[in-house]
Amino acid sequence: MPKKITLRTATIHDLETLTYWDTQPHVNDSDPNDDWNWEVELQKDEPWREQLIAELDNRPIGFIQIIDPKTEETHYWGNADENLRAIDIWIGLAADLGQGYGTIMMKLALDKCFEPPEVNAVLIDPLKSNYRAHKFYERLGFQFVEERMFGEDCCRVYELTRNQYLNHSL
Repeated sequence: MPKKITLRTATIHDLETLTYWDTQPHVNDSDPNDDWNWEVELQKDEPWREQLIAELDNRPIGFIQIIDPKTEETHYWGNADENLRAIDIWIGLAADLGQGYGTIMMKLALDKCFEPPEVNAVLIDPLKSNYRAHKFYERLGFQFVEERMFGEDCCRVYELTRNQYLNHSL
């Protein structure tokens, strides 16, 4: 029977799982300087953000956050244009890496991002040192925009426009 990945809203009931995933070396390596403050953030319902758990046959395997970079409260993306989305994504356990789950998760996330017709591009910002992520996003059709400092982290900003999304098969 084929395995199915679905997305659902993250809740405070996911606290233990997300906290554990934060202890995993591959997760920490991809985001070493951020504290997600799960205990607080999982209890907030923000109009500019969706926090999602990816499940494989009802087993949590990953996390996705989709934000509106123009309206999110920290202004992480600076003076962002309207009609954009930005994605954070990771797989929780190393055993689930390299299975194609990330590609399916990104497809589901991108479908959500581009569902509103006014959204014209999606941004992502892997660390400059995360070469595997660069190749992953490039394979999905994202185009490199610039290197940029976000706090203490040197990142590569990538963008996927609506046209690139519609013309790229995942």
